[in-house]
Amino acid sequence: MDEKIVKKAVERALKVRENAHVPYSRFKVGAVVITGSGEIFEGVNVENSSFGATVCAERIALFNSVTVGRKDIWAIVIASVLDGKAVFPCGICRQVLSDFNPEMEVILVNSDSGEIEKRVLLKEIFPDNFKF
Repeated sequence: MDEKIVKKAVERALKVRENAHVPYSRFKVGAVVITGSGEIFEGVNVENSSFGATVCAERIALFNSVTVGRKDIWAIVIASVLDGKAVFPCGICRQVLSDFNPEMEVILVNSDSGEIEKRVLLKEIFPDNFKF
């Protein structure tokens, strides 16, 4: 993965995180997916008073890329912090992401420090994904 693209993606995830709609939890997440050609698509978490209608930043970023026909996802950058640490994607997001590329890199960014805390392949944190 081109480290210039990763750096740009980290900056964009941190910036877009501020747009999250989180009136209930106040837990802001910004995410970007990186395609094979280096394109970056953004997403933020959007909460709803009916919590089941809430959508995570990771899925919104992915859905934004799919909307314009970009399905070759190579990485996802997630900017968040809870108890001082960056947070892994939830199980639903792991499943959705795995349908596109279980080999994608997951890059966790601590939104307080702006630093990358962890880089791991999706298949390492979600080894037994559902396959239809």
